[in-house]
Amino acid sequence: MFNIVRREEMSGGTVILNEIEAPLIARKAKPGQFVILKAGEDGERIPLTMADTDPDKGTITIIYMVVGKSTALFKDLKVGDAYMDVIGPLGKATHLEKVGKVVCVGGGTGIAVLHPITRALKEIGNHVTAIVGARSKDILILEEQMKAASNELRICTDDGSYGHHGFVTEVLKEVLEAGDVKLVVAIGPVPMMKFVSKMTAEYNVPTMVSLNPIMVDGTGMCGGCRVSVGGETKFACVDGPEFDGHKVDYDELMLRLQAYCEDEKKCFEDYCTIRDA
Repeated sequence: MFNIVRREEMSGGTVILNEIEAPLIARKAKPGQFVILKAGEDGERIPLTMADTDPDKGTITIIYMVVGKSTALFKDLKVGDAYMDVIGPLGKATHLEKVGKVVCVGGGTGIAVLHPITRALKEIGNHVTAIVGARSKDILILEEQMKAASNELRICTDDGSYGHHGFVTEVLKEVLEAGDVKLVVAIGPVPMMKFVSKMTAEYNVPTMVSLNPIMVDGTGMCGGCRVSVGGETKFACVDGPEFDGHKVDYDELMLRLQAYCEDEKKCFEDYCTIRDA
């Protein structure tokens, strides 16, 4: 069992942070890697990229949005409760290299995944500009952590309630126009990563994205997490989760992510009805 030692609610309770006792994983995990968690015996296996690790404390931190039954079960867990299973670290760690000027772009809960990567890129000597976005100020997460992890933080909100009024791509264009960007890292909703990659291709700037396809076993056996990258089939769990953003077939990825939306919605609604009865 993997005990929860800290729990925070963000974005009005729709986004949850759990710090979990997992000393073996905490000692081995590197930025960009993920774990698969299961709340209980009858729970679903959910892959989540780690937002932070503390090898000294022996803990890992995950941040997730409540979107279905399984994440609702996760939300019901309090400090002192435990996940039945936490498996990891899985996936390939982020390739970290000192290249110069780097831009890290994050949206929604993708900011949590971006955080340790941004920090690591800065620690090895890159000048890191972070651009993070949310629909509004009240659902923006990890602002202070991203400010500490980067040399410069730019914030965007769709409704203009905080920072730049507009999309992250608008601010990214300004930074790219200034020149000398050597690498862009983009993590967030698939449409955001698609349009960031489309923009950076125009400037010939290498771009890395972290993909979140449907996943079952996390070891490359089931093939559920297959994605098309450069015309080849890759498995996000063992070949990724990070790929060259200019080579990803985003339209195919979005179609696959939508495959079970109706079933997931009904399952979530049924669970909430039973829970609240």
